[in-house]
Amino acid sequence: MFAFVFRRLSAFVAFYLTIQLSAVIAAPLEQRDLEARATPSAPHFVVYADQSQSGVTGPPAVSNVNGWNVFILSFWLLEGAWDKAEEWTQLSASDRATIKSQYNAAGIKLLVAAFGSTDVPTSTGADPVTTANNLASWVKTYGLDGVDVDYEDFNAMDGGTAEAWIISFTTQLRSQLPAGQYIITHAPVAPWFTPSHYPGGGYLKVNSQVGSLIDWYNVQFYNQGATEYTTCAGLLTASSSTWPQTALFQIIASGVSASKLVVGKPATTGDANNGYIDPSTLAGCISQAKNQGWNGGVMSWQYPHASSSWITTVRSQSWPV
Repeated sequence: MFAFVFRRLSAFVAFYLTIQLSAVIAAPLEQRDLEARATPSAPHFVVYADQSQSGVTGPPAVSNVNGWNVFILSFWLLEGAWDKAEEWTQLSASDRATIKSQYNAAGIKLLVAAFGSTDVPTSTGADPVTTANNLASWVKTYGLDGVDVDYEDFNAMDGGTAEAWIISFTTQLRSQLPAGQYIITHAPVAPWFTPSHYPGGGYLKVNSQVGSLIDWYNVQFYNQGATEYTTCAGLLTASSSTWPQTALFQIIASGVSASKLVVGKPATTGDANNGYIDPSTLAGCISQAKNQGWNGGVMSWQYPHASSSWITTVRSQSWPV
């Protein structure tokens, strides 16, 4: 009796394992795709691309972006894709799949940036839910890893109407692009984290309401004044009285997770109006921050000026390539 039961049990276990193995083999592509899309942990090394390059449609060859682990195509606008984002749509589906596979193999995520300085979605009356649905549909159609929300509607932020729009938009966007399958980042300017200036609460309000839906912030520490965020002290520990409490560690002290704050800088003096720090000096600032427990990473505007050489230098003292 025992031997008979044992044989039946062994047969059942063998049958069960065969079924499980068959299930894994039967759907490997979807599983691999989900694994490839999984949100990476910090540090994040993020570069944007907007300008056209002769002979290059969409992202460059993956060998040209060594040192970066997130490449963002700019921009998706309310009226549709432009610049590098539009180039991505011009590629064939098979070419996009090939490029995506190469970037995934190199550990580099491909995102699209939305809005930028061109769109002012709140001021122009764009519906946040409809806009989020349209953007999410575009991301799915063209097979990207997610979205960077480069919201720059300054009049709306100054007037206290931006926050509600951003919160509604982000909530809907995340419902369409689930966490763990798609990345959602935001790219606020650093002053929007001040606790004392914006009537609607600025990005501290956004973070308190939907920060859990945002994977990290690519903070723009530039274009905010000729002397703003241009020294290690001003960037890391004590911002000026113009934009109080918006240096990196001051934002952290306001309740934003250190691992979600990526330091953004222009690659050259020509890539921004102000806020530039040369790569060697910036490397020292980044090292100071890392030694104090921060590990968010670095962002730059824009490729190809923000080259592999640029990020290698900036990472050299903290996360050598």
